[in-house]
Amino acid sequence: MKKRVVILISGRGSNMGALIEAAGDPACPFVIVGVISNKADAKGLAAASSLGLETKAITRDDYPSKTALDEALDAELTRMRADIVCLAGYMRLLTPALTQKWAGRIINIHPSLLPLFRGLDTHNKALEAGMRIHGCSVHFVTEGMDEGPIVAQAAVPVMPDDNADTLEARVLRAEHRLYPLAVTLVALGKARMEGSRVVLSGVGAEGVLLSPGAASDEVDIESLARMTP
Repeated sequence: MKKRVVILISGRGSNMGALIEAAGDPACPFVIVGVISNKADAKGLAAASSLGLETKAITRDDYPSKTALDEALDAELTRMRADIVCLAGYMRLLTPALTQKWAGRIINIHPSLLPLFRGLDTHNKALEAGMRIHGCSVHFVTEGMDEGPIVAQAAVPVMPDDNADTLEARVLRAEHRLYPLAVTLVALGKARMEGSRVVLSGVGAEGVLLSPGAASDEVDIESLARMTP
């Protein structure tokens, strides 16, 4: 049975779009059942609604505290019967109570090769550090910001003439490939969180790292689904 995925967004939801597109593949082991935003005017909500997906805004203004907001979010995730929760540009920290309850079922995509450059402004940080390789990471969400165990990563080159915008665009293309791959691994049970680490089964390191020299921009979900569990 396909895993039920709910996506959390705050803005346009470009990674949301990549996950929705991947879910359209008959071989994909997950289905998108809803999109939730902490911003009522998030462009991604309208985009998801136009595709027939259930959407909901749960905003800070509607609740007296962060705890109350996350209790409402938890209730909505439970009502949608989420198996996996995917943060896709969800720009707020979840409370410890929520991350603990959903431990091993919430993942996030971050625009750096973690543990480097946690938090915001990662592309400028990479340029200022003189990095020659940059990229993105999908990790399980824990209490600490961008500290959860890593599921998969994608690397991209840093060009001599790069600025933050050009580097961001290159990383974003990698994100759109990496996130469906990582969600596929989690949905198939081939990547799972045990304590502070990710345990892989039926997949080697090559299955969780996309390199700068990768020939294709497509993730072969059917091949991943055939991997030995």
